[in-house]
Amino acid sequence: MRYGSHDGAAGAEGGGAQGPDGELAVPMAWLYAEYIADELLRTGDLMPPTSFEFRAGRDALALTIYLSDVSDELSGIRVVSQLETWSSLTAYDRPWQSWVRASLAEREAKVRRSGLPSPDLPLAAEAWRWLEETELLAPDLDAVPVPDEEDGPQVWTPAWRLGLPLGHLAIHLF
Repeated sequence: MRYGSHDGAAGAEGGGAQGPDGELAVPMAWLYAEYIADELLRTGDLMPPTSFEFRAGRDALALTIYLSDVSDELSGIRVVSQLETWSSLTAYDRPWQSWVRASLAEREAKVRRSGLPSPDLPLAAEAWRWLEETELLAPDLDAVPVPDEEDGPQVWTPAWRLGLPLGHLAIHLF
């Protein structure tokens, strides 16, 4: 990602955000959420860290961690106390996709109202865009099993639909 000032004038690298004091704004909340998600998935040892499935799980968990921190105080620091909240948000019967969209819209509105740049929000929005637009080949859980097929039928599914249950399982395995 390239960095510059928030007033539209590109710096030497161009395009990023600076804080009100003119210093480079570092996306610490997003980076920490991504770190926690990565550690949860690695601990669960569900997928190779180099796989697209792992990335889908990490991005889904990072979005959950980042967006559930409404106080902007890096709640990921209190990982153990947040596990139940993250588990609830990623549960199968929850409207996670609509919650992510609404939470991102709320954060974008908050940034517009404040007039201050958010270095974290573009990274979260990009992760969400990737999760929605990328499709991964996954087992078709709704298909009738065929006895002679070893792996069973597969379908292309949005990355978030595969990453969310992986993230949820990683939370429980932690």
